[in-house]
Amino acid sequence: MTKYIFITGGVVSSLGKGIASASIGTLLQSRGYSIRMRKMDPYLNVDPGTMSPFQHGEVFVTDDGAETDLDLGHYERFTGTSCHKTDSISGGRIYWNVLTKERQGEYLGATVQAIPHITNEVKNFISSDLHDEDFVIYEIGGTVGDMEGVLLLEGVRQFINQVGRENAMLIHLTLVPYIKTASEVKTKPTQQSVRKLLELGLFPNLILCRSDNPIPADEKRKIAMFCNVKPEDVISAPDVNSIYKIPSVYHSEGLDDRILTYFNMLDKASSPQMEKWKKIENIIGNWKNEITIGIVAKYCGFPDAYKSLNEAVYHAGINNETKINIKWINAEDLETMNETELKNTFADINGMIVPGGFGHRGVEGKIKAAQYARENDIPYLGICLGMQVAVIEMARHLLGIKDANSTEFTNDCTPIISLITEWENNGKKEIRDENTDKGGTLRLGSYKCKITPKSLAHKIYGAEEIEERHRHRYEMNIKYEDELKKKGVIISGRSPDGKLPEIIEIPEHKFFIAGQFHPEFKSRPFAPSPIFDALVKACLKLKYML
Repeated sequence: MTKYIFITGGVVSSLGKGIASASIGTLLQSRGYSIRMRKMDPYLNVDPGTMSPFQHGEVFVTDDGAETDLDLGHYERFTGTSCHKTDSISGGRIYWNVLTKERQGEYLGATVQAIPHITNEVKNFISSDLHDEDFVIYEIGGTVGDMEGVLLLEGVRQFINQVGRENAMLIHLTLVPYIKTASEVKTKPTQQSVRKLLELGLFPNLILCRSDNPIPADEKRKIAMFCNVKPEDVISAPDVNSIYKIPSVYHSEGLDDRILTYFNMLDKASSPQMEKWKKIENIIGNWKNEITIGIVAKYCGFPDAYKSLNEAVYHAGINNETKINIKWINAEDLETMNETELKNTFADINGMIVPGGFGHRGVEGKIKAAQYARENDIPYLGICLGMQVAVIEMARHLLGIKDANSTEFTNDCTPIISLITEWENNGKKEIRDENTDKGGTLRLGSYKCKITPKSLAHKIYGAEEIEERHRHRYEMNIKYEDELKKKGVIISGRSPDGKLPEIIEIPEHKFFIAGQFHPEFKSRPFAPSPIFDALVKACLKLKYML
């Protein structure tokens, strides 16, 4: 029978429930079990698709086109298992589902209430679309005590009672701060957080303690005494210098053994297979090379806005045993820089990435960056908007179209980039227009791309057809293909019907390639995105003349 693990957080937000959940998933995989990772968020947005990256970090996109919380990216990167639309739900979606059913008369005239209707919808999510996985792991967003999360937790409480405590467990991630002036570790916040859970009828079976350093044995015993668990069920979760060390830290603390012991499954479990994680740890501690990559971005100062991008760069660094320093360059600052200032800004980088984004802010700075990389032979990787600004730049400065732009930013232009209203996806026609809801106008999820033989893209991917994930509304106007080709710019990847450009490149440049998709979403620490890996190799070749 499937076992259910629920992970809650207490004291403060941003403790790392997503990383903890992903680490638990990969530890159970290492013992020979199949897993499924899921996320329940309490906020009232239907999904994160229209939320600002400044508030909520990046929007992670699944193969089947769900716009989800960034924690699903952690799940995929750590476990190598792809998530689905059905693996993420928000409070807004839960209410939406209930109210839709009410309007359709599915409740047969009953008074619709928080209990049982909202909590039943929570339980429907927990039990839906499962396929006999050994473990299903549910991260519950927010912090215990938040008003908006109460009904989620009530649904969890009811579900645990229904399936039996022998089939479900609750792991609580909490903060154990070190007060420097008192030279003491303080357990009271953890005690109070667990008390909040108890008030809701939930009992933690394991407690993960985030801290600056490992928790002393005496403090573990104290937490255990006040929180009704065994001392060995208080797990230290100290800070580390790489998230990819966390599975090994949890394993050394006995976390996987304690989970399997709780479910009476330890005797049947395989020996832990942690070799791949140890290999990464060894590489991280012994870098052979070092490079700097400039990322020209608009959400600088908030790394979660580019979480998958950061990790994809890191994965390529691991694969090449290279420490990669990221230099964040604010795209808006570039807009007013003269040539000397631009040269000074880019002087210490070995390569450049211009990532995706929405809206006109900083776009002219990104166009300047693409021009500088093209004219100065700096290895360049454009992602989504990073491809579009490169095409706009080339249209302006190679084709002489001075008002070249995207209709996303202005209608008073020659539309090199414009809203596409029809496309095919696996033989099915999809249609949109300017009046479609913001959450429904995007080309979302995994799409096939046909690659031109003997191109740089073909060399990178080693295939004539690939699939990458998309999240955008606007597309390059293919009618400029011939003019660009005369100037040395080729379309080396396109949609299967040939209508949508997917990859552009400059064969005579040392490394200049851009894709309409987001390759960072499929990058893994053990299998880096080919296009990021190629960028790092190009940077190394230029710096070290390899």
